[in-house]
Amino acid sequence: MKKTLIPALLASALLAATPSLSFAQAAPAAAAAQQGQASKAVMDASTRILTSLQQRRTEFRANPAVLREFINSELNKTFDRDYAARLVLGVHGRGASDADVKLFADAMADNLMQRYGSALLEIQGKPTFRLKNESPLPGNRGVRVSTELIRAGNEPTPVDYLMRNVNGQWKIFDVMIEGISYVQTFKTQFDAPLRQKSIQQVATELRNGSMQAGQAPRGK
Repeated sequence: MKKTLIPALLASALLAATPSLSFAQAAPAAAAAQQGQASKAVMDASTRILTSLQQRRTEFRANPAVLREFINSELNKTFDRDYAARLVLGVHGRGASDADVKLFADAMADNLMQRYGSALLEIQGKPTFRLKNESPLPGNRGVRVSTELIRAGNEPTPVDYLMRNVNGQWKIFDVMIEGISYVQTFKTQFDAPLRQKSIQQVATELRNGSMQAGQAPRGK
């Protein structure tokens, strides 16, 4: 389930290796208020998306194109895919144009959604998210919103969202499920291909399906 849970949660964005952090000083009141808004953004999105998935399950199953359109709409609202793509690219993205980064970000997201989008429809019962806490990230990079996914008959699944403020809107740039980071997972996967090929070539292979996000690359 974990292999599909990362992209499934990412698709819903609720969708939308760093240790837990502690700080000696409390955040200023203004910063604390903004951080509260980040948590609210996560919980509002998760409630909205899970409700839509339940109410429109039959429609989405009958028409995968409508499901993809719904997922893309939610990703655009809640997920900072270009910034996340730069983190995934790491050293390979240094000096890369915004256009190339966007090409890679869109190709990776589309590849994941084509393969895993339907996993959203297989979550049984009425899952909910429980907010645990919110803490600042080092270097003023944003906040971590820690939640638990609650599903009947299962132990709570820890889900952390790393978020940053983009023009007054809190957006997710990494999702950590049981400590497994979306960014780190794909940074590791794409390191070898990006040593051998350009960003455009890797994006093209993701688009045509010859390379799959979430799987070890085949061959060299």
